[in-house]
Amino acid sequence: MTKEEKQALIDLANEARRRAYVPYSHYPVGAALRTKSGRLYTGVNVENAAYPQTMCAERVAIFKAVSEGESEFEVIAVVTNNGGSPCGGCRQVMAEFGLDTIVLMANGQGELVKEATVNELLPEAFIPKHLVV
Repeated sequence: MTKEEKQALIDLANEARRRAYVPYSHYPVGAALRTKSGRLYTGVNVENAAYPQTMCAERVAIFKAVSEGESEFEVIAVVTNNGGSPCGGCRQVMAEFGLDTIVLMANGQGELVKEATVNELLPEAFIPKHLVV
C-alpha cells in the first residue's frame, strides 16, 4: 500500500468523523475500511444515553461491509482527535475477519500516528478456529 493510498483512506475516515454522533463524550471517531475487492466503507461512532448501546466507528464500518457481502478486509483507517487506538471490542471484531488486516491510526490533523496489524494489536486473539473441538 502506497503512502498516498494510506493518506487517502485516512482522509476519508477523517471526513466521516465529522458525522459522528457524540453528544456525551465529544470524542468523534471516523473509520474507513478497504476490502480486498477494493470497496470502501466508512463508519462513525454513535453514542447513546444508555452508554453500553454506543457503537464504535470501526464496527460500524465493518458491519456495513459485511451487510453488503464483504468479509475480507485489507486495511482500516481510524481517526480520532489524538490518534487513539481501537478499543478491545473493535480489535476482537477485526480479528474475526483477519489478523493480517492493517490498522492505520491517525489524529484529527490527518497525520498517521501508528500502523499495526490486527494481530499486533490483539496477540493471541480468540478467532473462529478456536471454536473447533
